[in-house]
Amino acid sequence: MQNITATELATWLADKSKIPPVLLDVREPWEYETCHIDGVQLMPMQTVPARFNELDEDAVIVCICHHGGRSMQVANFLERQGFTQMINLTGGVHAWALQVDTDMPTY
Repeated sequence: MQNITATELATWLADKSKIPPVLLDVREPWEYETCHIDGVQLMPMQTVPARFNELDEDAVIVCICHHGGRSMQVANFLERQGFTQMINLTGGVHAWALQVDTDMPTY
């Protein structure tokens, strides 16, 4: 598993010459409702074991949570299922709010 910072991810997403990754938000629905990065796919952590087959195992997937802990666990789980291009967003959506989108609500 690789790690990416909020600013690195923002730069990647802004570069239209690069294929964007799948943004997998593993937080709870109430957290998503509070704030989220545009374009994420919501799949709460506890649903991942039953739903990971909805994901393309060949895709580059950036896992996102509040601070980076749950997303790291999900990325590790998905790697054990055969996913080979997992990236964890270091600092999670909180880092995104502080470093990239300062208008984003925090909790």
